[in-house]
Amino acid sequence: MQPKSTLPMAEVTILPLRARSADQGGYRQSAVPAEQPVAPVTQGTNGETYQADRALHAMLARMSGGISPAALLLAYADWLSHLAWSPQRQIEISQDALVEAKRFLEAVQHFYSPGQGPWSLIRPPAQDRRFDRPEWEHPPFNLMAQAFLLGQQWWHNATTGVRGVAKQNEAIVEFSVRQMLDVLSPSNFAATNPEVLRKSFESGGKNFVRGWHNFCTDWMSLASAGLGPVKTGDFVVGETVATSRGKVVFSNELVELIQYCPTTGKVHPEPILIVPAWIMKYYILDLSPQNSLVKYLTGEGFTVFMISWRNPDAADREVAFDDYRKLGVKAALDTIGDIVPDRQVHALGYCLGGTLLSISAATMARDGDDRLKSISLLAAQTDFTEAGELTLFINESQVAFLEDMMWERGVLDTTQMAGAFQLLRSNDLIWSRLTRDYLMGERAMPSDLMAWNADATRLPYRMHSEYLRKLFLNNDLAGGRYLVEGKPISLSDIRTPMFVVGTLRDHVAPWKSVYKIHYQVDADVTFLLTSGGHNGGIVAPPGEHGHSYRVKTEVADATYTGPDEWLKTVPLVEGSWWPAWTKWLAARSSEPSEPPGMGTKSDESDLPDAPGDYVLH
Repeated sequence: MQPKSTLPMAEVTILPLRARSADQGGYRQSAVPAEQPVAPVTQGTNGETYQADRALHAMLARMSGGISPAALLLAYADWLSHLAWSPQRQIEISQDALVEAKRFLEAVQHFYSPGQGPWSLIRPPAQDRRFDRPEWEHPPFNLMAQAFLLGQQWWHNATTGVRGVAKQNEAIVEFSVRQMLDVLSPSNFAATNPEVLRKSFESGGKNFVRGWHNFCTDWMSLASAGLGPVKTGDFVVGETVATSRGKVVFSNELVELIQYCPTTGKVHPEPILIVPAWIMKYYILDLSPQNSLVKYLTGEGFTVFMISWRNPDAADREVAFDDYRKLGVKAALDTIGDIVPDRQVHALGYCLGGTLLSISAATMARDGDDRLKSISLLAAQTDFTEAGELTLFINESQVAFLEDMMWERGVLDTTQMAGAFQLLRSNDLIWSRLTRDYLMGERAMPSDLMAWNADATRLPYRMHSEYLRKLFLNNDLAGGRYLVEGKPISLSDIRTPMFVVGTLRDHVAPWKSVYKIHYQVDADVTFLLTSGGHNGGIVAPPGEHGHSYRVKTEVADATYTGPDEWLKTVPLVEGSWWPAWTKWLAARSSEPSEPPGMGTKSDESDLPDAPGDYVLH
């Protein structure tokens, strides 16, 4: 995006990517051509960039957790100014407050009256589990919970439905007020939480001692973050998670490509390339043996390759989004072509990796490259106009603020990114955890998914800026304006059969947003909607209880069916979606034959075995 200033522009020097040498801990220099220059930085009248402004914004970001104060002020100004000029809406809001207060006082007086149940006034939403325990059904705790829920409902009504307020500003105000109210929930305080009080009486206050110990342990873990491989309980990368046998067969400045050992006598000739997101480590698709997608695929007779992204640091600030395509997907396909020549590839992309795979596939279609046999996307968006509450953090003010913060650090660090995702589900990921760990003195049983979630990554300044601006703000990919190597690409050029998975409770890539692929590509689309969320819905191995899905194939020339109608008409199937996908892949694969060799003769002999080196840093 070009700045509006007409003053002279400063040229940006593109720094080379750095790559970790296979035989030592240092890095080797490797020049990377810059085909899409970064938008020039706005200058002041003295020829200097606005470094003082950026430094101030970076300092504010450390105090605000990366949330732009200007974005919040603009949203509240929009809401308050329109509310000030809406006297009828003010009267309505005031009347609602008086009516609810009257109802509450009457409920207090008649709490034990016949027909007066514990949640007669208001019941917690289905997704709110703070008040699930039976202790919350007794006074005075039930009354405190209902008073809190009534206040929360009133504030929701007060911050929404004001005519003239921009939709995004209304959402920002409602979301921020909800976050502030969540702090005041009676479940967050020992004196007003019956579960904590019961635990204190039963243990003689030992729960607070254990809670203090948990707090100190967490503080020490936070202070030592980044000093070595992440360990959560018994889950260690390469020892108990990410243990599928394989070897790194290619390495460059940005990726290691892992080829996994076959576990069947014969395999389908067409290999699978998995493109994970680089927001987190790749091994969510190779967790413990019982829920590893890699292990499942090799057991079904597929040759599997996986990209493992290097975790960038401040020196990688100028790594571009397109570098991930060239040095990631393109380089991986080239290497697979050397190992398994003259074979098309089944490509799978997860989350941001799926968005990158879509861009790569559209580029290949534009350029006449037919190496993809099929395309599978897991919880991956190609249109970002309805990307859920995550879009609350994406507007011009917020993106500029994040850019200034990343400009100082060179990367978006792990705490900032994790904090944004936690805010989307603050009840489950922040307050409930704090109550359990520090007031109850308990710990959730560690799991491989928790270990993976704690193993966070950083994002380069330039890549993340391009991602936010081109995809979220401008929606260039969906609009046919996204440029690759100076020329636009269009998703409508994709003719390759697609298998697209959405998850029912996804707060990162809402399934209705993922569903839009139906009218973006000119290909047969098999859409599957699975239960669970962004991670739990994808890691759904056969034999694990609680999974279900719906699936339907739409041919390229079929008339469009909206997501709501699709949900009503497609039957529910109990069980894991993995077998349905592998059946779909097998139907588009050739007859099994002898497995290919591991790597090529030209591979460097000192490349490590799986899980490789990059995942450990």
